Amino acid sequence: MDEDDELRKGPNRRCIVTGTVGPKENLLRFVVGPDNVVVPDVEGRLPGRGIWLSPRRDVVNTAVSKRLFAKAARRAVSVPEDLADRIEKLLSRRCLDALALARRAAQAVCGFEKVKAEAKARRIGVLVQAGDAAQDGREKLKALAPGVTVVDQFDAVELGAVFGRDHAVHVCVAPGGLARRLAAEAAFLAGFRQDRTP
Repeated sequence: MDEDDELRKGPNRRCIVTGTVGPKENLLRFVVGPDNVVVPDVEGRLPGRGIWLSPRRDVVNTAVSKRLFAKAARRAVSVPEDLADRIEKLLSRRCLDALALARRAAQAVCGFEKVKAEAKARRIGVLVQAGDAAQDGREKLKALAPGVTVVDQFDAVELGAVFGRDHAVHVCVAPGGLARRLAAEAAFLAGFRQDRTP
């Protein structure tokens, strides 16, 4: 299936900044609330006409600075100046919540040796590594899990909080729905934490 077939397959939306057209699952949705304030709809469930952006900090900042939300909504709207920061926090929370859910479902483990064992057994859906971890350990585990999605937007303290520890450096999630959810959420977050991605 070529790219054109892929675009025709599902509902597509256009980014108001870049003009890029793609599946709505690949774009961030915004709505204008009853108080005329632009609200990020990271779950895609809020009522109202959607306004769509590519999931990147620079794109959101451009939409804010050029008043493109008002143009797309065809009315005066209020846009928080720190909209990109708010989105980053929402996306970060969703990623960590997905990881916590995987831990509670016994689908996530942490620790170098445990992750290494899962990699050797080919039971990794997503490899999560602290962005502030030592490069050699990270590379060793990546080599054992070729082709596996790697999430590295979090530091060791953020990951540790999910597992009830001071810090966690190497984590993996078993293949399945939670791993796919985490990978999708992390792909959005990467557009807002590019400076933290090695």
